[in-house]
Formats: sequence, C-alpha cells, structure tokens
Amino acid sequence: MSNTSRHTALDALHRDLGATMTDFAGWDMPLRYASERDEHNAVRTRAGLFDLSHMGEITVTGPAAVDLLNHALVGNIGSVGVGRARYTMICQADGGILDDLIVYRLGETEYMVVANAGNAQVVLDALTERAGGFDAVIRDDRDAYALIAVQGPESPGILKAVTDADLDGLKYYAGLPGTVAGVPALIARTGYTGEDGFELFVAPEHAEQLWRALTEAGAPVGLVPCGLSCRDTLRLEAGMPLYGHELTTALTPFDAGLGRVVKFDKTTHADDFVGVEALRAAAERAEAAPPRKLVGLIAQGRRVPRAGMSVVADGQVVGEVTSGAPSPTLGKPIAMAYVDAAHAAPGTAGVGVDIRGTHEPYEVVALPFYKRQK
Repeated sequence: MSNTSRHTALDALHRDLGATMTDFAGWDMPLRYASERDEHNAVRTRAGLFDLSHMGEITVTGPAAVDLLNHALVGNIGSVGVGRARYTMICQADGGILDDLIVYRLGETEYMVVANAGNAQVVLDALTERAGGFDAVIRDDRDAYALIAVQGPESPGILKAVTDADLDGLKYYAGLPGTVAGVPALIARTGYTGEDGFELFVAPEHAEQLWRALTEAGAPVGLVPCGLSCRDTLRLEAGMPLYGHELTTALTPFDAGLGRVVKFDKTTHADDFVGVEALRAAAERAEAAPPRKLVGLIAQGRRVPRAGMSVVADGQVVGEVTSGAPSPTLGKPIAMAYVDAAHAAPGTAGVGVDIRGTHEPYEVVALPFYKRQK
C-alpha cells in the first residue's frame, strides 16, 4: 500500500480556490473552501457544488449480471428498470454490513455499482469472489469516472442552463445519459444532502470543463463550492447513515433499522444470496426483541457530541453516539445514536450524553432532523 494520497482530476482547481484539503479514505479531498456553515446553508437555500470523485464505481455486465448482483447484494436488483437506481447493501455471510451502495441500471445487461471510497476495494473484491459461476464481467471503473454533484433547491435550474437533457422527467433515484456543458455524462438524480440535486459521472478529462460551466451557471443564484465537512452536516441533518459510523460489519441491516433494503422474495436466487440465513435470523431477532434503535438527539445546551460518546439515562449507559455535529439549520448540536429500545421513543425524558464526564441533557427525536419542503 502506498502512503501517497490519490488526487482527483479537480485537485489543482480546489487548491486554486483556496480549499483546505484533508485525507479521506486515501484521497486528498477538499474539507472546506471558506466557512463550513456558509457552504451548508448555501446547499439548504441555494446550491452547492461537490467533487465526489473519490467514490468507487464498479461496472457489472453480461447475461447473468442481474443474477450475480441478486446473489451478491441484499436487494432485489431484478426489479430495477433501465435508467433507474436503487439503494442497497452488500453483507458478509454473517449478515454484517460491508458497505451501503447505489446500483444504477445503465442498460439491459449493464449495471454500475457505486461504493463508498473507503470500501471500494472491499466491495470490488467481494463482487469478484462472488462472481464464480455467473456469466458476468466485473470491471473496476474507479479511474474511468470523475463525479461532480450539484445539490440544493436551485440545482435543477443551474443544470438546465448547461444541458438539454429532460431533467423534469428525471425522477429521484433515476439516471440518464446526456450531454452537460458539451461533455457526455451520466446524469443521476441522487445525492447525500437531503436536498434535490444531481450527481454527474463524467470522464476525468472533462471534469474541469464541467465544474467551471456549473460554477458560471450557478453564480447568479449563489452556488458555492462545498467540501466534505458540510456534506457530513447535511447528511446528518437528513438522517442519512455514514459507513463506519451508523453502518459497520458489527451490524446487520436489521440492527441499523434498514431491514427494508433486504429482500427475501427476490425473483431469482431467492434463497441464495450471501448472508441470507444470518439475515433471516437477524430479522426474527429484531421482531422478537427490538435491537438498539437509531434515533436523533438534539442538545439542550451548547456542547457538541461526538462519535463513540455514551448515551446515558438514570446513571446507566443506554446507547452510543455514532455521529454528532453542530447543526447550522437547527442552530443546536445534534447527534445520531443507537439507543436501547426503552429509551428510543421521541420525547423520552432523562436522556443525556456523557461529554467528558458531564451528562449533558438531550432530547430524543425521530429521524431525520430536517426534511426539505417538496
């Protein structure tokens, strides 16, 4: 393994813009350009532009591509139409979550699996291992794509200014090929901010041209470049899980409150996907005795909770914080935490977070903290 960070096609541009860079999953990525709060608020009220080229794209093609994906993943990929996408997971044989994924169906027998940056190699290795006996080809396309996202209420108008693709007909979790700012792109209506927005997959050599065109088109409505820091606070407010925090190999999808992504009634290989027996058992356990539940916590004071801190009630540890940060939208510190079922109901009294020995009071709320107005 090399100790040198990987750089996206937009690296020089980020530095020209004065970005504070940070290592993220082996990539040198922009953390922020100016104020994290300003970038966050721009996405909530106007629009933000993100470089997400660290994400891992894996293409699966061939007559049995869908059968392989149904075997390797927990979702029913057979019901995904051409031009649509699905949120799903890949699990270990014991049901533990290896990663959460988005699978795009690009053609009759062509799919693109998008993994988290830190798990891309793990997912690639698992898919390759699970491909034995299937008439399908797995291709590592991480170097074939740059990924740029424009997110926020003004994003449809900004993108319309640089493409003639039918954005009005493009539903959430759908993708279509098109030309954006003169370059070929896969245009997907997906995102990780809780806002309307688009993710644009393009060849790395076209990334800078696309970024500059979007920057110019967005200038009149207040689009700003955004780093990973505000991406984290945006997804936290929207109640979206982050791998390594809300999702780990120690948890099954049922433990994470995401059992809905597991489909036991697939049309092909119904009883033959990796982890199926362990996941059936996890589903039964969750029904009989609910595991710790993922909840929202809103601070009554000003101290910010961080991942790993204990959630307490009546002097006892009843849970653990998985993510925490100041919320620019709510104006208070917030957290996601796994909490014992007895203390997970919204409004449960007497719940706090142990912050360096002090039990700070928190309000238990249902997720998400923020939901955009349609």
